[in-house]
Amino acid sequence: MHPVLFEIGSVTIYTYGFFIAVGATLGFIYMARQGKQEFGMTFDQSNTLFIILVVSAVVGGKLLFFFESPVYYWSHPRKLLSGSGFVFYGSLIFCVGAMLWYFKRNKLPVLGMIDIMAMVTCIVHGFGRIGCFNAGCCHGTETDFFLGVVYTDERCQAPLNQSLHPVQLYESGFIFLLLGALWLLRSRRQFAGQIFLTYLMVYSIGRSILELFRGDEARGYVIEGWLSHSQFISILVFIISAVVYFRLKGKAKLEP
Repeated sequence: MHPVLFEIGSVTIYTYGFFIAVGATLGFIYMARQGKQEFGMTFDQSNTLFIILVVSAVVGGKLLFFFESPVYYWSHPRKLLSGSGFVFYGSLIFCVGAMLWYFKRNKLPVLGMIDIMAMVTCIVHGFGRIGCFNAGCCHGTETDFFLGVVYTDERCQAPLNQSLHPVQLYESGFIFLLLGALWLLRSRRQFAGQIFLTYLMVYSIGRSILELFRGDEARGYVIEGWLSHSQFISILVFIISAVVYFRLKGKAKLEP
């Protein structure tokens, strides 16, 4: 595909970074706007939270990436510290922890704010996967399917000259469809936190299915060839989210 968006002299703009920046910018705008409208969140609070989440996403994504192959990355620290190589679930887990801490510290309604952040996460992640597609990371398995794509640029991380499932675009499309569904759910929400928990449950199911089309073996397996790290985490995320979902739903029914 197109790992490099354009070059101006010695300056290189990478497509992956560009789409991450687009998603982060749009996500920040949505967060700041909705946070202010619904809960009186100030611009300074939005800006601080954004910085905290960026740091949390990088640290969490890299940490889980390291644990996929700790022996290798301990011996090759430059690979770990490069601009590529992040695990989404690591970023998500660290960001959720950071959000809960920040909302409580600033006396913002936790459940209401994480509903807003579910939309933000979809925006950033959806654009991020488009960046992955262009960079060739998180690539798909080989296929004869008519939607198969062939990478020819040596700067891509995917195998070259093979027809591969564009699994990154599958996931991006799935995430944006999920974003639309969550937007419709906003007007029918039965309790605070429902949107975020719905996002976690639906995404974990979709991610488990999409893992079947992933061809980057470096992501690691809990059970070799059967259960990847991300599928295992998806199962845990779904179970925990479902338990919390039905507890909050039951509590909402008991309240007058």
